[in-house]
Order: sequence, then C-alpha cells, then structure tokens
Amino acid sequence: MSTVNTVTEQLTRAGQVIEHDSFAIIDAEAGEHAYTAAQWPIVRRMIHANADFDFNGLTHFHPDAVEAGIRAMLAGGTPVVADVEMICSGLSRPRLAHFGMHTYQFISDADVIDAARREDTTRAVQAMRKAHRLGLMDRAIVGIGNAPTALIELVRLIREEGVRPALVVGMPVGFVSAAESKDLMAEVNEVPWIVILGRKGGSTLVVAALHALLALAEARQKSQELA
Repeated sequence: MSTVNTVTEQLTRAGQVIEHDSFAIIDAEAGEHAYTAAQWPIVRRMIHANADFDFNGLTHFHPDAVEAGIRAMLAGGTPVVADVEMICSGLSRPRLAHFGMHTYQFISDADVIDAARREDTTRAVQAMRKAHRLGLMDRAIVGIGNAPTALIELVRLIREEGVRPALVVGMPVGFVSAAESKDLMAEVNEVPWIVILGRKGGSTLVVAALHALLALAEARQKSQELA
C-alpha cells in the first residue's frame, strides 16, 4: 500500500529507493515473524530506526492498536501528547499537518517543575497530569519514549480517573522501572497500546512507530478516495 503514498514517503526518488531497499533487507533478514500484516510495517520501521532486530519479538500490540491509531489519525486534529520534546521534534511536521495533528509536551514548563518539587514526584508525572487538566488526553495519541514514570502515571490516570487516549505508544528506555512500566501498560484493557517489553525503547522508536502509523493512515485514506 505504501507505493500510493505521497505525503508520508521520502521527498526524493533517491530517498525513496534507499528506504524501500532498507525495508526489503529487513524483510529478508527477519524472515518469518508472528506479526499481522498491519503490525509488521510498524515493527519494521522501528528496526529500521535502530538497526536492531530485537524489536522483532519485543514489540507487543493490543489487538485494537493499529486500527485505533489509523482511525485517530484519519479523524483529523488528533493531538499527540509526548513525554519529552524529542518526540515532538522528531515527528515530521508535513505528515502531521496532512492530518491536522499537533504535538504537545510539558516536561520543561515552570508549573510542571514547581509541582514536581512540591509533591516530590518527577516532572514526567506532572506533565501527564497537566495534559489531562488541559483536556488533551482523551482521544489523543500518547507517545512515551523516555520516562517510565510518565507511563506509570498514565496507567493510573486511565484506571483511576477514566482517561481514554485513542492509543498509547509506550516505549520508555532505561533501567529503573522501564520494563515494569511497560508490563503495567500491557495489562490495560481499556485503551489500545503498543509497547516494547524489557529495558529497550526510546523516543526514536516512538517516532518510528508513529511515522509507520501515519503511512498506514495515508494508505487507508488513498484507498477510500479511490473506492
């Protein structure tokens, strides 16, 4: 389906050839896998981002995750709430603009820092709470690639305060609570999610997963236009 895309493709023919050749190499080297036809393009782009085939296996999907992400993007204007600025900077502005999407992150806001100090929590926790207070969480796509405490807090908001993002892409990297936070997210049934089990992850993986979803959304959009 990606061959019909224009917005979510590389802008030059040479760039497109390199990217498509890279995907072909990944397909060949990965061989058989347990992912669906809708899930594999996301895992493949994550492998492409880090040249790490461990994500073939470590990446887990809620059954509704891919479809929920595509629907949220096609709805138009869906916010992307991130734990850190790196995710917002890494996402392609033209690709987001095509679907009327905007990014938000609050990790360095003065009120977030003050609240974290006052309540002896992390900035990431307070940033998730601020996004909820501002009404951004419900029907949003939430991307967490750096802070396990952000993902833990998001699970709490889902379970205790009824927050309902359209999709959670939970991939914090690290050694303290990173694996545990993703295990916790993977137990959630109320909201679709994509997670990387274990310590691996990072903002680049969140960006890669979202770019793959944007490509799938554009392909769906093109097919609907042709129908």
